[in-house]
Amino acid sequence: MRCLVPLLLVLASGVALGQDKKSGDQKSSAPKEAPVVKPREGKSETIKLFDGKTLDGWEGYTDLWSVKDGVIVAKNTDPLKFSTYLLTKNKYTDFRLTFASKLVTSEMHSGVCFWGIVKPEVSKEPEKDRTKHTYAGHLVMFPSGYGMYDLFGRNGLPVDGGPAKKVGKQHDWNDIEILAQGNRVRVAVNGTAVVDWRDPLPDRIKEAPIGLQLHSNTVPQEVQFKGLVLETFPKEDKLLTVK
Repeated sequence: MRCLVPLLLVLASGVALGQDKKSGDQKSSAPKEAPVVKPREGKSETIKLFDGKTLDGWEGYTDLWSVKDGVIVAKNTDPLKFSTYLLTKNKYTDFRLTFASKLVTSEMHSGVCFWGIVKPEVSKEPEKDRTKHTYAGHLVMFPSGYGMYDLFGRNGLPVDGGPAKKVGKQHDWNDIEILAQGNRVRVAVNGTAVVDWRDPLPDRIKEAPIGLQLHSNTVPQEVQFKGLVLETFPKEDKLLTVK
């Protein structure tokens, strides 16, 4: 019996570990090949999301988001426990967004989020932690950590940020185009196509606000945005800014 008990414990541990691993695999598992979801149909129109003077049509913390000299400025001096966003009041599915962004202070990345939900309950104390405008969903990142992320979901998505790093500028203006159609996301940075990815779990895609990110950080940071022209249900199935 003395030999049998340790053996049973080892076997039990192995089963438990196997279950944990299996559970973890199930949590992160996805089809090897993503299905092809065709672009959705709707009215194609061009919308200026930013009028160059005000934050009309957007919502976010007014002490963190402002307009100066024709650009949107995201800036914090105190630490941010959670990333916060400037969100469009309207919701979108298929779109083309062209804009420029510049990281002024810090080395932390920013990004544009979409296809998700506003999720203040990520904190147990939303008022204290200021999560009223926190987002869960897809994120295109730039400039420090190029690639894509699934906020409060699958975390890092299998998108190579290397091509964007080659053409991106760390502390200067970057011209960016995001084309989101069906379950496909394409991105161009400074005239070069850098992302072409299909979501293998299209059920996660939702009609949702589009948001600009001010990342959680312990140090002061500033990031700027300008342009921000949106085309709903794009007429052309290609990146238009690619040279």
